[in-house]
Amino acid sequence: MGTRHESRELALQFLYQQDSASRYPQPLPEAWKLFWAMQEYNEEARKFAEALATGVLEHHEAVDAKIKAYSQNWDFQRIAVVDRNILRIAVYELLFRDDIPPVVSINEAIDLAKKYSTEDSGRFVNGMLDRVKLDLSRPLRTATAHAK
Repeated sequence: MGTRHESRELALQFLYQQDSASRYPQPLPEAWKLFWAMQEYNEEARKFAEALATGVLEHHEAVDAKIKAYSQNWDFQRIAVVDRNILRIAVYELLFRDDIPPVVSINEAIDLAKKYSTEDSGRFVNGMLDRVKLDLSRPLRTATAHAK
């Protein structure tokens, strides 16, 4: 498994934890400390996972608004927690990470959905992200900026 794929899995796990514990939120530094204490990881995977999850949390209003705009006939809170957080990571990458080609973000999200969610989640995530990518004004197969 590649480091960035591993990082996305770790970011998904962290965001799932944060989403599930939203009634009892912890400060992020403490939440990260507890999360990493229960994980096996390499330093490069940790850095990218934190960058993704922190980016999602910092831009949650824009990210969630984009998901809500394309989740017709779906109440946002009724989207499965795993699927919702997979979409959050991918939409964050599509909107705010020009250093990652959109097709990579979409493919990674579909892979995560197939691995961690239901049989139909891969198609659901793919359909949602196909709609989001239409709003992009950058090439789909190449990065347009350096890593942030």
